[in-house]
Amino acid sequence: MSEVVMDIQKIMEYLPHRYPFLLVDRIIEIGDKKIVGIKNVTRNENFFNGHFPQMPIMPGVLQVEALAQTAGLYMLSSGEHKGKIGLFISIENARFKRMVIPGDTLRLEIEILKMGKIMTCKGIATVEGETACEAGMKFILAPAQKNKE
Repeated sequence: MSEVVMDIQKIMEYLPHRYPFLLVDRIIEIGDKKIVGIKNVTRNENFFNGHFPQMPIMPGVLQVEALAQTAGLYMLSSGEHKGKIGLFISIENARFKRMVIPGDTLRLEIEILKMGKIMTCKGIATVEGETACEAGMKFILAPAQKNKE
């Protein structure tokens, strides 16, 4: 098992996502222009109720979202960006190569290609070394808005 760099409690300090939409369980590596996260896929995931009850498969768009949240942790964990939110501005060349099912451990690898007002990165999600999903992504940082109650 890989060392935990950021557990779920720490992840929740940076990401605004919550159940059922928080799709990163831990971060096992953060380096220069790289971050690696883990998503443990269980049958209890809410999306399996409709996708598909008789043959549960993690939707591809949620695999991309898990990659995006991992990239967001790279952006938001630096002190200068804390309290902001990363918003998609593009998803490019997304490919889905393997089904992701309950019991799989999704390894979420992000390579940062450019960091500035816009962050450009490449993400690859794998299960047991086999590529499940890959995509190029771009994000822009925006101030997080508070709920008005």
